[in-house]
Amino acid sequence: MNDQWWVASLGTTLVWARLRVLDSGTAEVFDCDGNTLTYDSQDSAHAALLDADFFAYDGLDEDDARALGFDLATVSPPQAESDEALRELMVQTPPRKH
Repeated sequence: MNDQWWVASLGTTLVWARLRVLDSGTAEVFDCDGNTLTYDSQDSAHAALLDADFFAYDGLDEDDARALGFDLATVSPPQAESDEALRELMVQTPPRKH
């Protein structure tokens, strides 16, 4: 499996989504509501995330992060032992930039 993190900005709030590409070529997106959405391919999952105004976290630079309202050095994707615990961390309010 290959996990990729995506982030969207809603005002001062960050919303995360985890895209997981399975060995079969299908993809799953774990969203902030704890739902796992299944897609027939990585490309269709990418399209759905882009349509929902998400950005690939690993493709962001400092300027992109600033445009989304956070400092790339102080924000990272959530980590948890289980998807149940992860769901609680999928919406964050990053520290305010000065």
